[in-house]
Amino acid sequence: MFVVHIAGRLGKKPESRYTPSGQKVTSFTLAVNQRKGKGKEDITIWVRVTVWGDRFDNMLSCLEKGSGLIVTGRMNAPSNYVDKEGRTQTSL
Repeated sequence: MFVVHIAGRLGKKPESRYTPSGQKVTSFTLAVNQRKGKGKEDITIWVRVTVWGDRFDNMLSCLEKGSGLIVTGRMNAPSNYVDKEGRTQTSL
């Protein structure tokens, strides 16, 4: 299993929904800044996070856009897609 620890800031308030079978799914994005050094521009990496079930419910009311958060979990392989401007992007 590929386990990761990611620290970042929420891009927006987490959103919850339910699958047709009734299972709760909460999704959000984390902005992770990678420092490139003196005089170089930092890079922001956006990571999509999905939490299955109600493990996250106690924290939901405390989280807002910009809140700091550390996530531990399993990471799927990156995938590529083409954005609206026709550029190839990588999704984590």
